[in-house]
Amino acid sequence: MQVYSPTKQKILLLLNAGVSLTLQKTTLGNQLRIIKQVKKEWKKINRQYLYRSLHEFYNNRLIEYQELNNGEINIVLSESGRKRVLKFDFDKLVLPKSNLWNGKWQVVIYDIPEKLKKGRDAFRYKLNELGFYEWQKSVFVYPFECRDQIDFVVEFFDLRPHVRYAELINPTNEAELKLHFKL
Repeated sequence: MQVYSPTKQKILLLLNAGVSLTLQKTTLGNQLRIIKQVKKEWKKINRQYLYRSLHEFYNNRLIEYQELNNGEINIVLSESGRKRVLKFDFDKLVLPKSNLWNGKWQVVIYDIPEKLKKGRDAFRYKLNELGFYEWQKSVFVYPFECRDQIDFVVEFFDLRPHVRYAELINPTNEAELKLHFKL
């Protein structure tokens, strides 16, 4: 995986901020505040460097050009670009919590081979850091829906073939889990 300079990371994050405005339900005031901040950040980037970076991102399939009916061209992050941006925020990842629990346990089960021991240890550490409960060896449980976040962590460590995600209802010893999560 190619490592990008802080400025190139910033460009991708700014593109993502533009995309996220259309995806998030925010108040008009919050959207305007975000737009103002994004515009200020764009102006801080050297134009020549920006155009070279955009060309590189296009060649690496991180962005796409979309031509509008009026002849304008929009630059948007591709799916690969969105995944790349998520990697920049790996350390800030948090799992959702709610006051209302739906009665379903989110379970992560893995069988990662010894040759991937470092990835396995890092994955286990991240699950603990995110608030999962290690129910037994290689089985972690969390009370709230978090599939997208776990998919991201699995992709980050490149462990897709070795990790399973499931929802569980009425497990034995459920009281142990409820006690741990204070449900």
